[in-house]
Amino acid sequence: MKRSYLLAAGLAATLGIGLLSARTWTSADGTKKFEGDLRAYDKKTGKVTVTMQSGRPLTLDVTKLSDRDRIFLETHGKPAAVDPSTLEGKLMCGYQGWFRCEGDGAKQGWVHWGRGGGRIPGPGNVTVDLWPDLTGFDPDERYATSFRHANGRAAEVFSSHNRKTVLRHFRWMRDYGIDGVFVQRFANELRSEGTRHPKDVVLAHCREGARLNGRAYAVMYDLSGLRAGQVSRVQDDWRMLREKMKLGEDHAYLKHRGKPLVAVWGVGFGDNRRYKLAECAQLVAFLRAEGCSVMLGVPSGWRKLDRDAAPDPALHDLLKQVDVLSPWNVGRYRSGKEVASFAETIWRPDLAWCRQHKVDYLPTVYPGFSWHNLKGGKLNQIPRRKGEFLWSQFAAVRRVEAKMVYVAMFDEVDEGTAIFKCTNAPPVGKGAQFTSYEGLPSDYYLRLSGSGARMLRREIPYSETIPGSQN
Repeated sequence: MKRSYLLAAGLAATLGIGLLSARTWTSADGTKKFEGDLRAYDKKTGKVTVTMQSGRPLTLDVTKLSDRDRIFLETHGKPAAVDPSTLEGKLMCGYQGWFRCEGDGAKQGWVHWGRGGGRIPGPGNVTVDLWPDLTGFDPDERYATSFRHANGRAAEVFSSHNRKTVLRHFRWMRDYGIDGVFVQRFANELRSEGTRHPKDVVLAHCREGARLNGRAYAVMYDLSGLRAGQVSRVQDDWRMLREKMKLGEDHAYLKHRGKPLVAVWGVGFGDNRRYKLAECAQLVAFLRAEGCSVMLGVPSGWRKLDRDAAPDPALHDLLKQVDVLSPWNVGRYRSGKEVASFAETIWRPDLAWCRQHKVDYLPTVYPGFSWHNLKGGKLNQIPRRKGEFLWSQFAAVRRVEAKMVYVAMFDEVDEGTAIFKCTNAPPVGKGAQFTSYEGLPSDYYLRLSGSGARMLRREIPYSETIPGSQN
């Protein structure tokens, strides 16, 4: 009972609804009672969503509840907004935002669902291993592919260019206790107005979604694919964003150490990237001069300059100049046992180095991995183990006393690392090979990540195993 109380208290604290232990709700006529914690209350529609003790949501109309419950909802029914002034205590996700569909207004055709923008995704042309669950999506958010479900219905996907869909994703973040996202901005696609403009549109949607739902967001530049001398594109782009969008000035934009936080991913990797570390150092100096805090996405072997890191000691000199570093851990371990070892041999000494040099440390965690349709190889290459793999990483983050965590990714169905709603009934038939959430509810990894955030902030007790309320 004490354990259930603490779990419920953590959820209540996250929602900003006071200390509640499986609050007792009463029907309007007073004949029925049930236990559960408030997840959301929409005053416009009158819909109330309560998380039952089993962890499953129950949605009902406010008129079905007692007067006492209605008074409570009027007072406590709005989830607390995230504090965007610091990265500390946050669970942030990566948000690719790169999906496009024919007819979505982006004029790019089909992007990241298959190969070739002019070819509709279907048998023989697909690059994702998870299929999104579009339950509840409006007709103007759905784009039909050539795939079919078992009942013969056309399999549909979404577009990140669609404002309504991006705002929906941010509502999910709010409802499940995810603090916000780093919006991915690929530097090799900033070379022209035609390739950059759709990214500006998605970024604007994310800013609006964060503002409307009390979440935080920040830009993460990905340097992958750049050639020597091209890192300066990021400087030009940041100047443009500051001038035209006033990025970093709005309340929802994530700050850290008193300044807007800009992340740059792809620094120090030993995979023969064409751009040089000296260019990255120039970019860091530029961003700091622009009044920004800087986070670098680095290889997991950054400290010893081994494994996936380039053997260049200048990397350490650069890292001492930034505010946050975030090692990329996807694929570096494959089981809970390997996670535990990695945390002790890599994360803990990493944190010691960072504390010594006054740099904050954002470890990356991920739910599983599969890129069969994108790259070939085994489907479900790194199994999710029904959430146990991801939870083992949340537990490890807490054990080593990290103060923040980065989940890769919110919407990455290409490599099977998504945590947003995906279906267990993907398309079938010839050429259709997909993985799934192993029969778990489509919102399971959203809920699990919300619980991970609460454990990070010590709002619920540390647990090496998934809390019983999740199952």
